[in-house]
Amino acid sequence: MKSDINKLIDFDKSFKSAIIGTDEAGRGSAVGAVFSSAVYFQKFDKELTKALSKLNDSKQLSAKTREELYQIIKCETINSTAVKSVEEIEKNNILKASLSAMRDCVVEVAKQIKENENILVLVDGCYTIFDLAYKQKFVIKGDSLSASIAAASILAKVERDNYITMLSREYPQYNWQNNMGYLTKEHIEAIDKYGLTPYHRASFLEKHFAKSSQLKLF
Repeated sequence: MKSDINKLIDFDKSFKSAIIGTDEAGRGSAVGAVFSSAVYFQKFDKELTKALSKLNDSKQLSAKTREELYQIIKCETINSTAVKSVEEIEKNNILKASLSAMRDCVVEVAKQIKENENILVLVDGCYTIFDLAYKQKFVIKGDSLSASIAAASILAKVERDNYITMLSREYPQYNWQNNMGYLTKEHIEAIDKYGLTPYHRASFLEKHFAKSSQLKLF
């Protein structure tokens, strides 16, 4: 019986193309930028396969395991991460911002691949990327099916978690280092008490604030 890592690798190899996997982190959060990463594996030798034995959807891994895999992926792949700000999210909506970030990092990775004309981009989720010159395929729950998407999910999540942890030092009352900006009961209560920061995505809270007139910014 093949291990999970071999199943992920076999999925990518089944397309017989140069696979770039891409995923985002922070799309559902109400705080901060959205991060997208793209990953291309130049090889899957025995040593690398063993090192990546725990590779999976980043949300299924401990922070320690994600960090360990992050270091390996950064060193052993062609990869890129792109960021779209709160301002861009509010202007264009979160879906467009996420796909735009995916496009940016995919293009950056594709530039560095020799077999450029044979690229297939695997996009996690149920949407494809607009204005992309390469063949692409969306893969629902791709971060648990594709090695490249799973690797991209780890890069995006680790980098965004580090970013949110940094922001939480500026506004500790919201406990972002634990809720990562998602609208937990505790987070909403803090918003009601202290108001919104410049890092909040105000559009994500329109329904909540429709019930009151407490919408304010620091």
